[in-house]
Amino acid sequence: MAEHPKVLWAVSPSPVDYAAAHKAMQEYARAIREDGAPEMIWLLEHPPLYTAGTSAKVDDLLDPSRFPVFEAGRGGEYTYHGPGQRVAYVMLDLNQRGRDVRAFVANLERWIIEALRAFNVDADVRSGRVGVWVDRTQPGGQLREDKIAAIGVRLKRWVSFHGISLNVEPDLEHFTGITPCGIDDPRYGVTSLVDLGLPVDMDEADEALRQAFQLVFESDTHFGAPLA
Repeated sequence: MAEHPKVLWAVSPSPVDYAAAHKAMQEYARAIREDGAPEMIWLLEHPPLYTAGTSAKVDDLLDPSRFPVFEAGRGGEYTYHGPGQRVAYVMLDLNQRGRDVRAFVANLERWIIEALRAFNVDADVRSGRVGVWVDRTQPGGQLREDKIAAIGVRLKRWVSFHGISLNVEPDLEHFTGITPCGIDDPRYGVTSLVDLGLPVDMDEADEALRQAFQLVFESDTHFGAPLA
């Protein structure tokens, strides 16, 4: 594989308004496409809100008055963002990395899985269910699997935006206002690193994500300024 340029790695220190972040992300993706700006991973948190992807069904918004709802324009259905959840906006140029959407999404999944291994979390993907999951089935008990990370991306002229969200220590009760990703089977829920009994802070999660990104995407990172 050809050597990729270094990727900017930016971290916002406090929650960023979703609408402002959404606009900044789209503008930066345009700058990559049109002006040759360097690729970027932008890590941030949002104040509590629900976002709707292009496949969202209105019936899956169970409590529409609870938090603001934003039409995100990414793939997928409804999801929740809020404090304690690490959102990573992924602005990469697939013109330089191979125009293969399936491989790109698989790398996003592998990125999360590798990062979770730093905390000895055995996570994986599931056929027919988007995101990264943890098996919490008790011996002799009924199947129980919880989602620990979500994926929702969009490409425009082969530059990606939107990205992933990893539950570090969000308020999991906030997910009850939606049917997350349209999955209402009671065997499938939502979890976080802290919910799994792992006292991981955001800095530790960020470093695990950075190390795993460099491995999976075969790219070095260097720190830059956040977009908002």
